[in-house]
Amino acid sequence: MSPDALNRMALLESVIAAVNLGAVVLDDRRRVVLWNRWMARHAGLDADAVRGRDLFEVFPELQNKRIESAVTQALRDNFPSLLSQTLNKAPFPLFHNAAARARDERMQQAVEVTPIDVAGEARHCLIQVSDVSIAVGREKLLREQALVLREQTYSDSLTGIANRRHFDVAMDKELRLAKRSGATLSLLMIDIDYFKSYNDHYGHQAGDTALTQVAAALRSLLQRPADLLARYGGEEFAAILPNTDPDQAVLMAEAIRARVTALRIPHVAAGGNVLHVTVSIGVASLRPGKGTDAVDDAARLIGAADRALYVAKRAGRDCVMVNPAQAN
Repeated sequence: MSPDALNRMALLESVIAAVNLGAVVLDDRRRVVLWNRWMARHAGLDADAVRGRDLFEVFPELQNKRIESAVTQALRDNFPSLLSQTLNKAPFPLFHNAAARARDERMQQAVEVTPIDVAGEARHCLIQVSDVSIAVGREKLLREQALVLREQTYSDSLTGIANRRHFDVAMDKELRLAKRSGATLSLLMIDIDYFKSYNDHYGHQAGDTALTQVAAALRSLLQRPADLLARYGGEEFAAILPNTDPDQAVLMAEAIRARVTALRIPHVAAGGNVLHVTVSIGVASLRPGKGTDAVDDAARLIGAADRALYVAKRAGRDCVMVNPAQAN
């Protein structure tokens, strides 16, 4: 370099030494001509150790990576580049401190490569490296919080199964899928028998425990990914069964009824007899027509299952009933 160029470089180096980001200047042969204090601190390499050396000999792991192609484009084609932080999270081996270096926990980085035309000299390029660890951490926390919020929005806080909001969304989705495929959608409405008297006798804390036990038993039987068990309200549950005809739905309902009985949760009925917690189940099925509305279909299916549940209650409880007027 000429004396003037050296003076300009010295001035540039003194100016950017104090900035809170990494600054590296390469000459046309990719040799380091400027390496600021920020880079020295986080890379663990003083400027004297890297100045005059090919950057990709200093960091062999960067060869044939996006950063090398960006440098080539800057020097050869005068083309600037902003590396994707998603694809290039931590290209340089930079660390916040010695402890992070020992754990190999690299700083999250944003990297920008900019061509520099120097009067009387061949083209140079500037590499700027910013620490985005805090921003990345904040985004990760926000994503995690969003997932938690979604879980809270769509899950029942007591039993952990889907709540009424989730049920409504799933019902609309499955009805639309059934309409496109011509499949039958079945619905089970499940109610714990004499649950008010259970709460009155054992207390609400025991009632919550019983609800959780019943929900777990029901969920264990619904193994298909598309099946959905939801707490519909109070002691009532609903199970959406896609691609399930009425006979299959009844078999599942009987299995659920038997599973709850097998829990042997004590329940002293109003008459004083020692019994166990049981459930009544109403079953309905629907094959949506091509010209029908999803909201109307949902109302028909839920109404049919509700009426079947009412019949089961009137028949003495602890039984499964299918709506005589099938929803399909």
